[in-house]
Amino acid sequence: MQIPVPPMRVITGSARGRRLKTPKGDDVRPTTDNVKEALFNIIREDVEGRRVLDLFAGTGQLGIEALSRGAREAVFVDASPASLRIVKENLALCGFSAPAIRSDAVRFLRTCGKFDLVFLDPPYDSDLYETVLEAMNLFDILTEGGIIVAEARRERLLPEMDPPYGKRKEYFYGSMKLAVYTKSMQEPGEIP
Repeated sequence: MQIPVPPMRVITGSARGRRLKTPKGDDVRPTTDNVKEALFNIIREDVEGRRVLDLFAGTGQLGIEALSRGAREAVFVDASPASLRIVKENLALCGFSAPAIRSDAVRFLRTCGKFDLVFLDPPYDSDLYETVLEAMNLFDILTEGGIIVAEARRERLLPEMDPPYGKRKEYFYGSMKLAVYTKSMQEPGEIP
């Protein structure tokens, strides 16, 4: 039985209230508005003027929300052509222009440059969390003080990252959680 996807909207900012298109089928699992609002409350001071990566973009709603809240730039990456079509339609609905790139996540991370904020929302039951977080560490994709927010099932154990990256906190919302990772600006040996 197919579970209906609830309507999505931009919560606040320049595109506030715009309804976003959602895919048909079970291939994409959009973040609920309640969890999205909680996520942006967690990072509210870290969005405006930032360069954002929406990895495993799906509908693009997280990157679009960041653009609506004043992010300087957002890049949307997904391996699915159908998802990228929806991302482009949603960007147009909100009056935004941004790159929507079809790519394998790890291949993209090899040459993507630095980001201030990354949304990581791969398929829940995949091994991509470990692979992608390891690649982010290896290719050092965050700016100093940058943030990664990973969405996962509540019971899933998300890996630690090697310094200067580290998991800072996990937040629980019903059956899922958000894990926040940061790249420390501290010098080696400095006391936090």
